[in-house]
Amino acid sequence: MSDGWTAGNANEDAAETRGWLVGHFIDPSQGVRASKDVEVKWANHPAGDKRPEWTSDDQRTTLVMLVSGEFRIEVTGGGKIMTRQGDYVMWGPGIDHSWEALADSVVLTVRWPSAT
Repeated sequence: MSDGWTAGNANEDAAETRGWLVGHFIDPSQGVRASKDVEVKWANHPAGDKRPEWTSDDQRTTLVMLVSGEFRIEVTGGGKIMTRQGDYVMWGPGIDHSWEALADSVVLTVRWPSAT
């Protein structure tokens, strides 16, 4: 890491923060990865991994994008099974959600602002 920029590997650098690579919860010693504006997560989900309970009353905007695999997102009022690289689901404040990996999957999540 250097002043004002960094490089690394998401699998390695986010291993101790449940996949979260950027956000308010990153130690400021990590430089630009510590942010109050946005959160970024790189997640490897084995087939069958799921969040059966719904995350509710989150007041942020979230984007989940499929890198590989097959991944289902359920949101208030509907849902989507993502099967093609680049498929995404995005929702705004107040939308509840849950998810399930239907096959081994890699997803990138961006959420803003970073909650404090």
